[in-house]
Amino acid sequence: MLLKELQSLASPLSATQVDKLKQLTAELNAVQLAWVGGYLAATAELSGNAPAAQQESEQTITILYGSQTGNGRGVATALAEKAQAQGYAVNLASMADYKVRQLKQETLLLAVVSTHGEGEAPDDAIELHKFLASKRAPKLDNLHYSVLALGDSSYEFFCQTGKDFDQRLSALGAKAIVPLTECDVDYESAAEKWQEQVLTEVKPFISAGASVVSIGNVTSVASSRYSKQKPYSAELLTSQKLTGRDSDRDVRHVEIDLGESGLNYQVGDALGVWFSNSDALVTEIIQGLSLDGETEVTLGEETLSLAQALKEKRELTQLYPGLVQNWAQLSGNSDLQAISEDREQTRQFVLNHQLADLVAKYPVDITAFQLVELLRPITPRLYSIASSQSEVESEVHLTVALVADERDSGTRFGGASHFLASAEEGCEVKVYVEPNNHFRLPENTDTPVVMIGPGTGVAPFRAFMQERAAQGAQGDSWLFFGNPHFEQDFLYQTEWQQYLKEGVLTRLDSAFSRDQEHKIYVQHRIKERGAELWQWIERGAHLYICGDAERMAKDVHQALVEVIGEHGGKSTEEAEALLETLRSEKRYQKDVY
Repeated sequence: MLLKELQSLASPLSATQVDKLKQLTAELNAVQLAWVGGYLAATAELSGNAPAAQQESEQTITILYGSQTGNGRGVATALAEKAQAQGYAVNLASMADYKVRQLKQETLLLAVVSTHGEGEAPDDAIELHKFLASKRAPKLDNLHYSVLALGDSSYEFFCQTGKDFDQRLSALGAKAIVPLTECDVDYESAAEKWQEQVLTEVKPFISAGASVVSIGNVTSVASSRYSKQKPYSAELLTSQKLTGRDSDRDVRHVEIDLGESGLNYQVGDALGVWFSNSDALVTEIIQGLSLDGETEVTLGEETLSLAQALKEKRELTQLYPGLVQNWAQLSGNSDLQAISEDREQTRQFVLNHQLADLVAKYPVDITAFQLVELLRPITPRLYSIASSQSEVESEVHLTVALVADERDSGTRFGGASHFLASAEEGCEVKVYVEPNNHFRLPENTDTPVVMIGPGTGVAPFRAFMQERAAQGAQGDSWLFFGNPHFEQDFLYQTEWQQYLKEGVLTRLDSAFSRDQEHKIYVQHRIKERGAELWQWIERGAHLYICGDAERMAKDVHQALVEVIGEHGGKSTEEAEALLETLRSEKRYQKDVY
């Protein structure tokens, strides 16, 4: 039945409900429509009002994703579209939106999950991950499943969350139809192979079902939105230095024009930026290897010069363990071989070197084809958006720290940060919006917020303030900001002062670590203001942390534990439990990297 027919028939829906239904379905693609249909059928079944034919067990493929940067969501969505095209009923959902009690009803489950930080589950997978590891997890003898794990082999706990899911599902009695598939940063080809395998392996289980819901005849709605695979070519408006002349840091305020793209974003989202490597770096590598930049190489179905391939297609500023191991074998250098055989030494080497360092220190005899085959494809970088469209409309703003490390062989720059810092006004930048539903302002604008963002971690809070100002929010706002020096590194100082004057920002506590003999960081300010901060938490404040995951986020978390313990009268375990409760209630959110 078409929606336009509802009002002319004896519909149980009111005119207002029909209008709402029309508005919702107009925004959904075919996969989403199928999911909504399945959800409504399941809801009717639970209420006991489903038609008898629908109450029979339907063979639906449930596809769940846990994704920190959007890669997992992209793979899962592509799998759902392929399954739909083959006529399968699909339930596609973020693990954050999945009701864990439904798990015991599943018969076919395909999971795509990334690993975050030190082997941790991504935000949207935390609850399901905990549930599977708990005593509440049910027996899953009727479940057939497969897990695709996304990770980065540069980190110690490679694909750990995916391994955890696979082990727990198996321990609960579920049977793998395709073994756990582990994917590194260059995951695309492995993910496609896994998609093909699982869709082949589910066929016997689907065909055995008596009431398969086919959605193959649903016309797919072509998405007009830009994506990682289909970025928008935007115009860079400005790349302005924020830090002072004498600062040891180069932090840029970057403004990009989204033009007529129709791209929309919410505060808390990230912007994906595709970049090209610098000509100087490409030349250094080619000359260091005694290669000819005009030599033609083939990447997939594309043939281009070596110089162009290195500039536009290959990752030059980030190493990975496999490259170090292969380079050690090619060079025959005993020191590099010793490093490559030790996991922790390899990890440190990867963090502190680039391809140009390998070329300079460990000479190899390599062809142009061998070189591009060894290197990973360029991957876009994600930057927390520093603006609200309520304020800047068709623009998007970023706060970008230029990565620049002094080495014996010269200064080594970060790929994307150098691209944005050196870009000229009017140049083309390929971008896309990466939603971050786990870093959102509270819906109630009267709710107080506490924002902790040292360095470039302050970026999303600039967006928060722009949005709160546009909303006319009455809730209090408190910012903790830190950087080395007040005079050189106070990012967006005049804007914060204006927000304080207008009352949009209630409090600002700063920590300039090197302006006095003893270093002071944001975690010290948090403990100093502990009594007031606990009062804010008690009256419902939402806590936000953005910035460095390695140290800052851990130190801030510990400071919050101590504040809750001291001023809330709780033990360390109780304080940790409270923060976990706040996290599950979306009152404690992190955007860390």
